[in-house]
Amino acid sequence: MDPLTPEQRHKCMSRIKSKDTSIENLFRRALWREGIRYRKNYNKLPGKPDIAITKSKIAIFCDGEFWHGKDWNSRKDRLRTNRDYWIRKIERNIDRDNEIDLKLDRMGWTVFHFWGRDITKDLEACIREVKEKIFEIGNKSDEYNYYCGEAEPDTLAAADNAAKYGPDKKEG
Repeated sequence: MDPLTPEQRHKCMSRIKSKDTSIENLFRRALWREGIRYRKNYNKLPGKPDIAITKSKIAIFCDGEFWHGKDWNSRKDRLRTNRDYWIRKIERNIDRDNEIDLKLDRMGWTVFHFWGRDITKDLEACIREVKEKIFEIGNKSDEYNYYCGEAEPDTLAAADNAAKYGPDKKEG
């Protein structure tokens, strides 16, 4: 039995935010401090990722443990009120998350899901994981451009000049 009246429960539930949550804001501020630019709640992608790093094609979701079913098999046994409703709802959320991940993967995006507690307890590790992926993607892109002859024209010209004439010398 729910200890709250229907009016109290409605008031509590109406205060739950779907975007700009504290964990999202914390994560975004940390990315910004690292010089990583992003789009928030990017509606051009399936699932409207909380954070989308478009340059690297990385989609980040900051998930609440209850709503997205962390440790769901053990958690669902502890539900006491309105069990059928919550089990259906959370399992549908889990299925939807998996569908969205698959769509993004097929579009060539890398998907990260970070749990709220992981963000609050070890934000640096979460940011490090994203930075490593950005670095990995950047290196693959640079290698592709180099081997395909798509390096920056100025870089190629500078390399050709150095090969022909030696290193630049200052005239004095």
